[in-house]
Amino acid sequence: MVYLKLFESQIPVVERALYVASRMVGSERSRGYCLELICADFLAGRAEDSTPEEMLLVIHRLVHLLPPDYQARLANHSDEAEPEAARKC
Repeated sequence: MVYLKLFESQIPVVERALYVASRMVGSERSRGYCLELICADFLAGRAEDSTPEEMLLVIHRLVHLLPPDYQARLANHSDEAEPEAARKC
């Protein structure tokens, strides 16, 4: 059994991802199975030897999938100390 702590702002994103995954595989599947599929999809095409730049690019793309208000919140938070590699993405 695994427990995850989430911030309240993360719950809608996680719930929506689990909902979409359950619709894709059939609603009789457990939420754990759906989470495994989401993680497998994230890791697809990503090797352990991926460079930090490649991983930043993946994160950058995922951020753009967030709702606009979350994106704005992240942008305001990261303006203070944005690493050079992140600006290149």
